[in-house]
Amino acid sequence: QAAGAVFEDVGLWKRARYFPRTGEDMHAAVARECKAVRGACGIFDASTLGKIAVVGPDAGEFLNRLYINNWSNLAVGRARYGILLREDGFIYDDGVIARIAPDRFHVTTTTGGAARVLSMMEDYRQTEWQDLRVWLTSTTEQWAVIAVQGPRARDVLRPLVEGADISADALPHMAVTTGSICGAPMMLFRVSFSGELGYEINVPADHGRAVWEAVYAAGAAHGITPYGTETMHVLRAEKGYVIVGQDTDGTVTPDDAGLAWAIGRGKSDFVGKRSLERAAMKDPQRKQFVGLRTLDPGTVLEEGAQIAETAGQKPPMKLVGHVTSSYFSAALGHPIALAMVAGGRARVGQTLYVPMPAGDIPVEVTSPVFYDPQGARLHG
Repeated sequence: QAAGAVFEDVGLWKRARYFPRTGEDMHAAVARECKAVRGACGIFDASTLGKIAVVGPDAGEFLNRLYINNWSNLAVGRARYGILLREDGFIYDDGVIARIAPDRFHVTTTTGGAARVLSMMEDYRQTEWQDLRVWLTSTTEQWAVIAVQGPRARDVLRPLVEGADISADALPHMAVTTGSICGAPMMLFRVSFSGELGYEINVPADHGRAVWEAVYAAGAAHGITPYGTETMHVLRAEKGYVIVGQDTDGTVTPDDAGLAWAIGRGKSDFVGKRSLERAAMKDPQRKQFVGLRTLDPGTVLEEGAQIAETAGQKPPMKLVGHVTSSYFSAALGHPIALAMVAGGRARVGQTLYVPMPAGDIPVEVTSPVFYDPQGARLHG
């Protein structure tokens, strides 16, 4: 509030959407924040992420049975992107899961999914797998999370962190360590939802504001800029990162979302696995996650807009998909969009049409990864 944030409702929380300066509307503020993260450093409050401590001798086996990923081979001090399905095979939630000790995992969920994921976990623990020695504790409100993202992020944090080596070799992408920062105990994750060099500082919630202010002060010399959820959405869309509940709608499988790579090889079972074997779930004409680029560089598509295969149709139209996310990219200098399109991956390079009251908008189907497709900046 003191920094002038404009807030939005996300789940049960108020989250800072953007931080306008004098004379800026949302679009100008977001463009400035995006440029700051890509060019120097940004600071973001990620405290609202759901957090669950999964603890016990069978914690790894419990997560193996729930999530599509393999957790038995995750080393202590490492993290992995996890995807949770419903029994019908559709994506239910996602998040980063870190192994803190052989018998302890720190599970994160979407902001809006914390309660329902914990409820699902408890349901399976108590009614299906009563033999497993595992305990679940909601820690959502126990940890404040400060994301520091951008090519100068390490320079900002290095003088503040004690008891941990945050060099690129010691703490590579998707690693986690412990130590202290500004006198507060800390779990430090090397993760990024921006596609840049990134860290997420987890400190006890009572230390959150003090650590935020210390990091912000230390970052002044490095061009640190607070950014909100709108900028976070743009940055992740430039990288083609899915947001569950925005790019998914309860009918999306891991393969539809381009996330089949996350399914653990050789896993005998997990929640939803049997449903993924149904013929309809493997239909190549299912809607698939792709990128869109308007042929007119001045046109930003409307989220939720429908997509047609041919132009000039009158209702009833033959539609092949819909726009899930749409933004102007300051880093790229043109609009970008994400969409679910029937047989979408095979359509890359094709021109489709978004019918609107003022006329059809031609779009090119692209990869959903618009920015730094090789991921070089992520591993800086």
